Amino acid sequence: MKLNLPRVPRRSPAPGAAHRRVLSRRALLGRIAAVGGAVGVAALPLSHFLSQAYADANNPIPARVRDALRSAQDRTRRVLAGSRSHNGWEMENVADDGGTVYTRPVPGTPLQGVAVRLGDVETVLVHLVRRFHYEVDALRRGDVVGWHAPAGLARSGPESNLASGTAVRIRPGSYPRGARGGFFPQQEVVIRDILVELDGVVRWGGDDRTPDESLFGVDVQPGDERLVRVAARIRGWQLEPGAGAGSPVNVLSGGRRKAARALERRQRTVA
Repeated sequence: MKLNLPRVPRRSPAPGAAHRRVLSRRALLGRIAAVGGAVGVAALPLSHFLSQAYADANNPIPARVRDALRSAQDRTRRVLAGSRSHNGWEMENVADDGGTVYTRPVPGTPLQGVAVRLGDVETVLVHLVRRFHYEVDALRRGDVVGWHAPAGLARSGPESNLASGTAVRIRPGSYPRGARGGFFPQQEVVIRDILVELDGVVRWGGDDRTPDESLFGVDVQPGDERLVRVAARIRGWQLEPGAGAGSPVNVLSGGRRKAARALERRQRTVA
């Protein structure tokens, strides 16, 4: 059975709609000319503006998101140095300015802070500095230097790790590069104990072929599970009374000294 349905009349375009489309295009060109200047606009083909206008109008990404992406890209170009430090981490041109390197507090010390890479690296290096302060020699304000701009650093050597925020110098004026024997034997025993407590994820510059006894740097690449585990263990100590940096440690116990000597041999071998 056939149903006779009433026809719905087609709606004609609103008067002047086509004209408004033409005007909007003209208005667009007018605005471009006003912003860019007559000389700059004249140097570009008309199709450039029309295609760009079409792309902007039909871009599925909201303008605010595009602006945020552009801002992030600009920040990345400004912050990243475009190369990696000796240990494989991205070097950064600035600190405390939109990157991953910021000045962080070192509780229990008079230091005003140290510029290091946020996250697990920060946790490990701050722990090292605190133990040094408590057990090797008391630190004073200005004794510890963290991040350093890539310019002026030997990018192929361990000191480049400073530019990625993955290393610190402790009293660089007291332990000049190229010299050995800056620490008393009992102080070096504690340093070795700190390194083994950190499961070898930090290397001491005193073990390099050209010694740099003030330098302590992360010795694993980004994503290494050992760094993650060590940082998690340190954070756990921070929640446990009587544990972590400042707690009593017998650095001369047989097991700790044996492990420290084994780590020293391994790290000296790859120097």
